[in-house]
Amino acid sequence: MDMTQVERAKALLHGWLASRLSPEALGWLDQQIALIEGGERPLQLGIAIGLAPRKVGKDDLALSFAEQEAGREIRPDLDATGWSVDQAARILFVLASFRGEEAAFAGAFDRILAAAEIGEQIALLRGLPLFPAPARLVSHAAEGVRSAMQPIFEAVAHRNPYPREQFSDAQWNQMVVKTLFIGSRLWPIQGLDARRNADLARMLIDYAAERRAAGRTISPELWRCVAPFLEGAEIAMLASILCDGSEAERGGAALALSESPHPSAKAALEAAPDLAAAARDGRLTWTMIA
Repeated sequence: MDMTQVERAKALLHGWLASRLSPEALGWLDQQIALIEGGERPLQLGIAIGLAPRKVGKDDLALSFAEQEAGREIRPDLDATGWSVDQAARILFVLASFRGEEAAFAGAFDRILAAAEIGEQIALLRGLPLFPAPARLVSHAAEGVRSAMQPIFEAVAHRNPYPREQFSDAQWNQMVVKTLFIGSRLWPIQGLDARRNADLARMLIDYAAERRAAGRTISPELWRCVAPFLEGAEIAMLASILCDGSEAERGGAALALSESPHPSAKAALEAAPDLAAAARDGRLTWTMIA
């Protein structure tokens, strides 16, 4: 992301905030941006980030459809659903600190994130799609998905195009597996279908087999990542789920079998003709299963 793109992102966030803030709060926001951009006070970025909730509030940003579309025009796949006003302000402040030098920006980001409390970390990680020097920030995103705190994990994993674009297969696979392990949801992960891979499928198949052997439930979303790689044993497991699973589990099994190129998948799916028809004509989708 170059300076022009950063300026467009700053203008986008400022526009979102200007329509939601009181004159006093907007005045404070603009003052902080000017001080950060001026660069004469090295500590100002951290100060502004820390004060943001008190000065601008923590209401939901609650963007309209048109505002979300405007965001995606500036940054493809940007999804600010669930952002709060103070989070948008914090992201804007970080953008205001960029002066065209990626290494300097990444170094400053390192320092800010290292000192950040939980709420600040969530905001900064949600802002990753808008920040310059994306390749230099991968370690922070990877650390975020290793966090034991689910909100921090989901700030990277959910509604965020950054992992899809920047993570290695190993980092991606670990994120997806952990999503299920901690009881989070797969559907908000961007690029889930595009980044399905054989190694991930094997990890998830082993995980599913362990849970089924222990009599524990299996998230029906799991099969979304496995569908293209199903073999005989997995197809047999899904056929069993079609017979004795819950409604959601049966739906996930049916969708996975419908997407599988394996010859025996179609035969297995015939045991549930109603679900087969629903998957075929779009009445049953992964979003509905989630």
